[in-house]
Amino acid sequence: MQRRILILLVLVLCLSFLSCGKAEAGAYSCTLSVRCDNAVAAADTLPPETAAILPADGILLADTTVAFGDGESVFDVLLRAARAAGLHLEFEKTPLYGGVYVEGIGNLYAFDGGELSGWVYAVDGVFPEVSASAYVLADGDTVEWIYTCDLGRDAVSRFAAGEGSDR
Repeated sequence: MQRRILILLVLVLCLSFLSCGKAEAGAYSCTLSVRCDNAVAAADTLPPETAAILPADGILLADTTVAFGDGESVFDVLLRAARAAGLHLEFEKTPLYGGVYVEGIGNLYAFDGGELSGWVYAVDGVFPEVSASAYVLADGDTVEWIYTCDLGRDAVSRFAAGEGSDR
């Protein structure tokens, strides 16, 4: 009996040390949006079936608060939010580069808007030069996924332009 109590006590102590310093899943939050206004503006260059399904305002996912835990990435949050919203998401894991490549969101794919088109993301108005699966979020971050038709030169962060939410 004493041996069982001792084992149980050791297990409880071990588990408490393992969780020490870690936030629970959902302890933090960020704001996420997905926009394709550049594709809407260039609808004449898109395949007709793609142009027909784009929202007129270019918003695939309006500003949404998403909860996340320690160590979660921009991609983790996009995946969870897309599933919750029923938004189609297609991606490819790229082990060679240690990341994930987002091919399409909302049935709008890279190269639909030309050879320089695809999805880019910004965090607090800055476009990181790492895969979304490698960028670890901080509490209160603002994440924007933006469709570019010109290799990012036409991708403007609303946050950086002063149109994002004030925190």
